[in-house]
Amino acid sequence: MERNNESSGNFILLGFSDQPKLGMVLFFTNMVFYFLAITGNSSIIFLSLVDPRLHTPMYFFLCNLSLLDLCYTSSSIPQVLVNLWGSQKTITYIGCVIQLFAFLSVGGIECILLSVMAYDHFVAVCKPLHYMTIMHPQLCLRLAACAWLTGIANSILMSPLTMSLKWCGHHHINHFVCEMPAIIRISCMDTRCVEGLALFLAIPIVLVPLAMILVSYGYIVAMVLRIQSAAGKCKAFNTFSSHMIVVSLFYSTIIYMYMQPVNVASQDQGKFLTLFYCLVTSTMNPFLYTLRNKDVKGAMWKVLGKDHSLSDARGH
Repeated sequence: MERNNESSGNFILLGFSDQPKLGMVLFFTNMVFYFLAITGNSSIIFLSLVDPRLHTPMYFFLCNLSLLDLCYTSSSIPQVLVNLWGSQKTITYIGCVIQLFAFLSVGGIECILLSVMAYDHFVAVCKPLHYMTIMHPQLCLRLAACAWLTGIANSILMSPLTMSLKWCGHHHINHFVCEMPAIIRISCMDTRCVEGLALFLAIPIVLVPLAMILVSYGYIVAMVLRIQSAAGKCKAFNTFSSHMIVVSLFYSTIIYMYMQPVNVASQDQGKFLTLFYCLVTSTMNPFLYTLRNKDVKGAMWKVLGKDHSLSDARGH
């Protein structure tokens, strides 16, 4: 069966096959987190579209982030669930290309988008009186378009180069998804050019946005420290604390997986980091950013046809 898969161009995703007891545990865990990720991110997009109070720059960028999370999880988790449930651990060549393209695109887009969101928070905290003037709809659209086009352009360049590597008949990928480092590992040719180009592109796509985020945080922290009232400091901190958590989770994963030589990174750690980012952070993002927000709760109660103020009063 494996020979047939290799001769037909299919890949065998080894995943966690060396730990068979994890199979069913991972299947049900992935299924639960996938359901929560789809539900949470779809809710954010739906509520932001139907409630005029959420037609702001912040929620516009959050909708983009939720859409990215939906693309990322839906391009990989269904295949993971199929492989965990059945005896066949294969993925077609086209399916592998789609996964690789989606991962590289989403990763690049999110790097830029998170820096844009950091700038949005910087303007909200440091220049609140000029916020709507600076973050006007045309600028928001341009910034979002820049993020999407940059990520897609990176994937258009790197995906064909990665898939053009020769595998010498060896189609066993030691991962549960077709991710660039895992595909590079199975190549029997010199991959230093591909790895070098990936590291070079990581400078404008990963490191520059990260530097912009850190600079924005520096200004925000300096501004928060100048606020006299404790309530004002708390409100300003809440504006960007969730974003700090998401950025930390995202960049720690990206830097570990993509900004060190392939033969140095631990394959098992890479698998768990990918799984963590693919499912856990995609599930956490809606809760960290918006589902605990009063405006979003109000929009949710409005859609459900209930009075949010009455429910708050009963809760107190």
